[in-house]
Amino acid sequence: MGVIKLKNIKVFSYHGCLDEEGKIGSDYRVDLKVHGDLSNSAKTDKLADTIDYVHLNRIVKEEMAIRSKLLETVAERILNRVMQELIMVQKAKVDVSKINPPIGGNVSMVTVSRTKSR
Repeated sequence: MGVIKLKNIKVFSYHGCLDEEGKIGSDYRVDLKVHGDLSNSAKTDKLADTIDYVHLNRIVKEEMAIRSKLLETVAERILNRVMQELIMVQKAKVDVSKINPPIGGNVSMVTVSRTKSR
């Protein structure tokens, strides 16, 4: 078993329940961690034998571009696509963080974490 991590994917998007969030947008951070058998790719040195992190990054960016009210919904969409499109992934965890959320306090970010396994 092996792990591939994509840390601190920076995205600008328009998620949130407030109308202003849909107009103004905000900065987000996404961290994605996937588990899978990487032993074959370690031997063959072939991209086709591993979990392609370029594909993972594309999924994150495409799903973050679709407006949602809740971060939970975005996280679930990311996990669903990872599991559907990358059959080698056995388990995935995603953290979706809104930077400087509009919650009336000095909070640097709010994060929603979701995990999915086969």
